[in-house]
Amino acid sequence: MQPKLRKAVFPVAGLGSRFLPVTKASPKEMLPIVDKPLIQYAVEEAAAAGITDLIFITGRNKRAIEDHFDKAYELETELELKGKQKLLDMVQTVLPDHCRCIYIRQAEPLGLGHAVLCAAPIVGNEPFAVLLADELMDAVPPATAQMAARFEAENCSLIGVLPVPREQTGSYGVVSVDDPEAELSPIRAIVEKPSPANAPSTLAVVGRYVLTPRIFDLLAQARPGSGGEIQLTDGISALLGEERILAMRMPGKRYDCGSKLGYLKASVEFGLRHPEIGTEFARYLRTRAT
Repeated sequence: MQPKLRKAVFPVAGLGSRFLPVTKASPKEMLPIVDKPLIQYAVEEAAAAGITDLIFITGRNKRAIEDHFDKAYELETELELKGKQKLLDMVQTVLPDHCRCIYIRQAEPLGLGHAVLCAAPIVGNEPFAVLLADELMDAVPPATAQMAARFEAENCSLIGVLPVPREQTGSYGVVSVDDPEAELSPIRAIVEKPSPANAPSTLAVVGRYVLTPRIFDLLAQARPGSGGEIQLTDGISALLGEERILAMRMPGKRYDCGSKLGYLKASVEFGLRHPEIGTEFARYLRTRAT
């Protein structure tokens, strides 16, 4: 039996080149969806799964992430003096009470697999989750909480997947499974960014993982691919030779906020349900439709 899931890894060292120039000096993970940055949505999702240790794999120009989850003495003092209690409460609860942040610097952008491997000294011999913040999952209960429950029941690694159009398989890791229609199905193979003609299915990996610690040994042995990067997909493929891994269809709705269009869609959807501005925003959108 695997230990309870307590740790999550957030690879946030990427350059965010698809959102230049805004990401020239600001992390893409700090892009706001209405009034919360993407990374906060991911942290809240992990916290809802009972995760206590938040491990951020950071890089150059990512200091804003650390500052966001740190205590802001001057801001909090100013809000308190002005009696703005609601805003003060909001600032003070950015980091859930039961969570702690751990930051590890990835000196070079050597791939997602290398970023995950950087977390090995902190994760140790425990299972862990991996959340990519630019994949915004909108589900109730939250996606990682549902994965944690499945992990406890199945006692094996889980990879979050969703179907994509076949012409888009070259942008994802793609899995071959026993039953492509099932909510949960054993993975037979995983391929990184296959061409549409060679893709084993249209089930794409969408930025949520629960992995056993054996993956660290396999990532350490992995050979760098194109661009000198170590792919997490290669480590998972090697793990398939030793352990059962299940593909889990992600619940709710997924927004690819690594793309401009996906980011705008998420901003609209979350804006429409926002308690302060949702009604007025919907009214404005109706005027645009006419």
